[in-house]
Amino acid sequence: MDTEEKDFLLEKVMVQYGDELVRLAFSYVKDAETAKDMVQNTFIKCYSHLDTFRFDAHIKTWLYRMTINECKDYLKSWNYRMVQVSSLISETTKAIIPSTEKTVIDNYTNAEIKDTVFTLPKAYREVVYLYYYDSLKPREIADILEIPLNTVKTRLRRGKEKLKSTMEEAELNGR
Repeated sequence: MDTEEKDFLLEKVMVQYGDELVRLAFSYVKDAETAKDMVQNTFIKCYSHLDTFRFDAHIKTWLYRMTINECKDYLKSWNYRMVQVSSLISETTKAIIPSTEKTVIDNYTNAEIKDTVFTLPKAYREVVYLYYYDSLKPREIADILEIPLNTVKTRLRRGKEKLKSTMEEAELNGR
């Protein structure tokens, strides 16, 4: 594949999947700027490995897999751990005085649901997020996460059950 073809294909996938990949990365790293960095790194890797990509799989699946791996590598990194310590200190200070933005966000049901999704254990969160927020089919999720289809279905069912019980509990406690 020559450089011109690679440039064209990269531009096409960036336009087509860029926003989806940022949302996916955000579901892992929970920071918009870091999520954009993860996706940028994914596109760099995509470009450098386009020659080895076998077009027997869908490129979307390949990009999702690379993004997930990039996020997991970041979450294991020393840099992430240091950011978490700084973030914890910052959040502790912010918790004393709630912001107007937080007050507004807390009033929206969708925001509450999304927050609750982010509290799920990672295995359930991945599947629920990909299914509901990225509108992927269970088969696509299985391919992306490299797990059996029945595992995806089980995690999706259990994730929904956990979401329901968590939200009912929050409702009983007056949120």
